[in-house]
Amino acid sequence: MTQDNAVAAALREWADRAPDAVLLDGFHALKHALRFGARVGPALASDKAAVLELASELADDVTDALERLLVEVPAQTLRELLPRVHPTGVAALAVRPERAANLAALAERPRRAPVVVLDNPRNLGNVGAVVRLAAGFGVTGVVTTGDLDPWHPNAVRSGAGLHWATAVERLPSEELPPGPLYVLDPEGEDIRSVTVPDDALLVFGSERHGVSAELRGRADRLVALPMRPQVSSYNLATSVGMALFRWSGPKS
Repeated sequence: MTQDNAVAAALREWADRAPDAVLLDGFHALKHALRFGARVGPALASDKAAVLELASELADDVTDALERLLVEVPAQTLRELLPRVHPTGVAALAVRPERAANLAALAERPRRAPVVVLDNPRNLGNVGAVVRLAAGFGVTGVVTTGDLDPWHPNAVRSGAGLHWATAVERLPSEELPPGPLYVLDPEGEDIRSVTVPDDALLVFGSERHGVSAELRGRADRLVALPMRPQVSSYNLATSVGMALFRWSGPKS
């Protein structure tokens, strides 16, 4: 197949798959999606050689896969396809994990790591940052309630493609996975004195609104992060990181 034909075929496939696929925007999102088993394609780059060189420096384990997947297209074509082009000049489409498989992973018992619950989050960047933390700590998954789609392209971009490294789903609050609810709340016990069990649901609210009264009322335990007086709140991802660090530490 000539290069022109390869470009044409890749663009046809992009047009056919785009409405149902997840956008991987940039090298790091594509790298992580490949590492954690995403079905990827097509993958487009404005400078294939530059992307392969970047892979050889930062992620040589995916270089061969990128060599096979990447189709070089004009930079203008990439600009026409994307809301904004990542500085690395690469983008791809990927198949979202099956919801049934994610729900099964979230519900599995005994659970060896917590599930992070974001109660009605407002910021897609925060959601992606939390997914990135969850992947790093090896938790079972991230569940959001409310209207925000945790698989929105902005969340996947902020999560650096690590949505495939953990189970990410949106659920009504009444359909959360089983497990004790540990709700983060300023009136709770200092988390430093609490042992967070492996099967906990760690529930976080937004910075302004906190956890809903409904979930707070269902809590098995309210826990609080240490905070200096007159400081109003932490960023959501910071709060999640602190709580997961406590869970991952020595058990009292």
